[in-house]
Amino acid sequence: MSRGGSAGRRPFAAAAGVALLTMTFALAGCGGSEPPAKASQTPPPTLREAARDQLAASVATAKDRRYVATYRLRSKNRDERTVTVALATDNSWVVSVPGGLLGGYADAAVFRSADGLFQCALGPSASTVADPAAPNVTPGCVKVTKLTSGTDPKVQHVFTDWIDVLLDPAAPFSVALAQRLEKAAGTCFSIESNTAALASPIDPGIYCYRSDGTLTAARTSFGTLVLVGDPDPAPASIALPAPIMAGGPLSIAAPPPPPSPTLGTTAEATP
Repeated sequence: MSRGGSAGRRPFAAAAGVALLTMTFALAGCGGSEPPAKASQTPPPTLREAARDQLAASVATAKDRRYVATYRLRSKNRDERTVTVALATDNSWVVSVPGGLLGGYADAAVFRSADGLFQCALGPSASTVADPAAPNVTPGCVKVTKLTSGTDPKVQHVFTDWIDVLLDPAAPFSVALAQRLEKAAGTCFSIESNTAALASPIDPGIYCYRSDGTLTAARTSFGTLVLVGDPDPAPASIALPAPIMAGGPLSIAAPPPPPSPTLGTTAEATP
């Protein structure tokens, strides 16, 4: 009896095992047939893209900012200077740069109004008036279509036309957040050119902006600017800082030294 019972149960047990395996494979197949989750169609912005967006927001505020402010300027092989910036509500502006012309012998100002763009000499630089080689500098302004590399003090660009470049999403430069420059308030951005084949429309460097759009510091090819104190309210308009004079703009380079007298010569006696 016991043998017969065991023999009768074996086919049932085998069939149950096959059924269990079949069910297991079926369940495994169902679980594996689910399609993978779709990847996000909009990738998250990179750090550089986020920095460029943040810079654009700061510069958009700066574009509408009007004020009068002073900045400390440090340049290579030059004494520290104080730059004055005035941006008026009627869109006239002036940026004065002590020692910005003639290799430091003349104080400079760049001025723009509805009448056009002017390069101005404000007079001899206070630090060079005692130099016997100092040239004569008459205060005056010359109207120009544009300033060239030989006549451009460059400092004014960070407050004026470079703002439009920083706002241009197609401009060939990359942006990254940078450490604070000279402990300047606000957020600092590092600007790097994307191409070496074309002249950059803006100086690479570091630009720092406060939340209200005030430039608090900048480090570019002309040196390092740092805001001194708080800006004052903007004037309604700005006048030309010197009278208009004839001639062309002055060079930013120093004039050649005067020729030295020839030794060993004497004046001929008048008969």
